[in-house]
Amino acid sequence: MSLENIKKWKEFKNLDSKLANELNSMSEEELEDAFYTDLSFGTGGMRGVVGAGTNRLNIYTLRKANYGYGVYLKSQSDTPSVVIAHDNRHMHDEFTAESARTLATLGVKVYLFKTLTPTPELSFAVRYKKATGGIVITASHNPPKYNGYKIYDDKGCQLIPELADIVINNIANSPDPFEFEPLGFDELVSKGMIEYLGDDVDDAYLSNVKSIQLMPELDKSNLKVIFTPLHGTSARLGKRLLEEVGYNIIPVEEQMIPDRNFSTVKSPNPEVMSAFDLSLEYAKRHEADICIATDPDADRVGLAVKLRDGSYKLLTGNQTGALLIYYIVNNSKLPEKGMVYNTIVTSSLGANIAISKGLEVYSTLTGFKFIGEQAALIENTDKKFVFGYEESYGYVIGDFVRDKDSLQALLMCSEMAAFYKHQGKNLWEVLTQVYDEYGYFLEQTVNIELEGSAGAKKIQRIMDYFRCHEFNAFGDFKVYAKEDYNLSKRYCEGSEVDLTLPKSNVIKYISKENEWAVLRPSGTEPKLKVYFSVKGTSSQNALEKIEAFKKSMLEVVEGVE
Repeated sequence: MSLENIKKWKEFKNLDSKLANELNSMSEEELEDAFYTDLSFGTGGMRGVVGAGTNRLNIYTLRKANYGYGVYLKSQSDTPSVVIAHDNRHMHDEFTAESARTLATLGVKVYLFKTLTPTPELSFAVRYKKATGGIVITASHNPPKYNGYKIYDDKGCQLIPELADIVINNIANSPDPFEFEPLGFDELVSKGMIEYLGDDVDDAYLSNVKSIQLMPELDKSNLKVIFTPLHGTSARLGKRLLEEVGYNIIPVEEQMIPDRNFSTVKSPNPEVMSAFDLSLEYAKRHEADICIATDPDADRVGLAVKLRDGSYKLLTGNQTGALLIYYIVNNSKLPEKGMVYNTIVTSSLGANIAISKGLEVYSTLTGFKFIGEQAALIENTDKKFVFGYEESYGYVIGDFVRDKDSLQALLMCSEMAAFYKHQGKNLWEVLTQVYDEYGYFLEQTVNIELEGSAGAKKIQRIMDYFRCHEFNAFGDFKVYAKEDYNLSKRYCEGSEVDLTLPKSNVIKYISKENEWAVLRPSGTEPKLKVYFSVKGTSSQNALEKIEAFKKSMLEVVEGVE
């Protein structure tokens, strides 16, 4: 705990009154957690609990971050500009204004969205406005007490590590945020340094999203879609999109409201079934075919499908991704050198489908910024972007967005469901058909939550233990290769090969059958993520294999002191 920082905060005469009151009411344990470190950039930017302290998100930690980002933007252009968007989180207005003021004071032209805006539209808007960068104030699907800050480059892609390191270094060399006071918001508007965006951005973005349709003339009248934005940013444009292209959409009215406390859900995360509780009530009442939910900043999408017995099943991110690839490759003219991008923790099922149709598959590190980076690298080459996705419910079909895009997924999932319904199939039956054809792949992720400074140290001890110890097997799972992305090494049968992906604190174990497990500390949440993937002869066989695999590896994890 930095006693010097605590003293400085308490003695700062112009400290925001809400933060001052909070600071004075904190216990020693709360002070420890609020000041033991500085918020850092992870896979999704900077994210933390809103409140007082260097390890919290507030106007001062944001001011310092924006100063460092502003210096970066000015190094990239003689006339730097930035687009800023936000979701419905606590303090979004204050954090958006603070970001705009700091950057505009530094001489960076700021374009602001007037209202809650999906993250993928921000990515689109950066290139649409020919801006130098972009910012989204969001904490994605985290609990209500969190907010966050994601930064983008001039291609609408989140900053890759080499660029983020420049910003981080700039932040470290930024002035004390208590000693730098940006100009007033209204003054900067009057000077033309802050400008609100018009409706043309929405129209252009939606026009591009509509362009991904494979069958725009498909009869959609027999498909019923339940749609929920989970109180988030896709409420306006998601509903508009599906209605304008002709889908029979039934919105979950209670969740169309931008409630920053997410009072109708346990967690605003479309990866968990409980987020669909209210949607499923609607679905059963209306006998709907599918339920689609987007997370608060509208980059992730979850899909629940109606089965023959009238019940509903939530698909995993890997399953939805495999279905989308299967639909795309079988219903469109594929380019000669088409590219599909996934991550090192994504199921092999979608990759196998793509490869079987002559597409090339490239796996990146976890984080959609790496997929966005690859999309930019093949621009103006003979390679063509076909699809990008990751297991955590993020997809992009048209690379006019360089981030995961739930509105594109909303549209393509609806088209896919309508297409197969005309064939008398629901999406679960199509997925079963895919498994019969390509094998029964099964993936699971275990999230081990370890909060605070003690938790961060425990996570590192676990990673160090696996990094330093050799394992030939985890139960019946025989280790064929080990990949350590922090050391950039692949170890296989006594040989050692350099890995080409960027360094990252990730360890992967792989069998000869290409089944695998990955250990990775979350870049945005206080947890260790352990991913498992197996391939079985049947769904039951795959389940038995993955349960045994998990049990064996997690026993090792739990044994680390």
